[in-house]
Amino acid sequence: MLLIPAIDLRQGRCVRLFQGDFEAETRYPYEPAELLEHYRSLGALWLHVVDLDGAREGAPANRELIAALAARGGVRLQVGGGIRRREAIEELLSAGVERVVIGSAAVESPGDVLEWIGRFGPERLCLALDVRLDGQGEPQVRTRGWREGGAQSLWDVLALYPPGSVRHVLCTDIERDGALAGPNCGLYSAAVARFPDIAWQASGGVREAGDLKTLAEVGVAAAVSGKALLERRISPEELRPFLPDASSPA
Repeated sequence: MLLIPAIDLRQGRCVRLFQGDFEAETRYPYEPAELLEHYRSLGALWLHVVDLDGAREGAPANRELIAALAARGGVRLQVGGGIRRREAIEELLSAGVERVVIGSAAVESPGDVLEWIGRFGPERLCLALDVRLDGQGEPQVRTRGWREGGAQSLWDVLALYPPGSVRHVLCTDIERDGALAGPNCGLYSAAVARFPDIAWQASGGVREAGDLKTLAEVGVAAAVSGKALLERRISPEELRPFLPDASSPA
């Protein structure tokens, strides 16, 4: 399993939200480029970059900063936040972004997304499906910065896509996001069992190295972590098994 550090951008700064609430923001004293270099030095091959302004407004808002991060090289960027048009995907890929994350459009416009997958290829796009569990424990998808939705389950949305059309899915349990409460391993175990051909990325709740080990045992392809890494809750030695480019200890 691969660990993908996350950098969330708001007005050009590195922040984290609690359960997706823009009013519950923690701002960190790191420049985005500084964080990129730090994670690269740890051995990260990928970074997950979220344009929170774009997610809220429905159109990318930190283009220049993201392009500057991509231009630094040495680590691949997976970028999302307000990507709802083909032209936005083309701009990001042309700027050096390796993979573009499609959120609300994956739920609201599956026909368009299937066209984009056909045009750019399944390795260049990742669906981001963010969920809250309902009273029966079913994962209900939320969209538009987690403010709307609830009528479709995670399984309903994926059923809109023909088998084999989607390769990468990032699934966030909103209740766990930024809460350091541990990942929802039951959710990801069910996801892997239902859709074993998808490379699942688990997001939300990672707090310690044991969580990464458990997610690896569940069978997800990657774990995306923001707050635990920003606050240095996991040592470089504990991270090493999940960062393929990490240096061996002396």
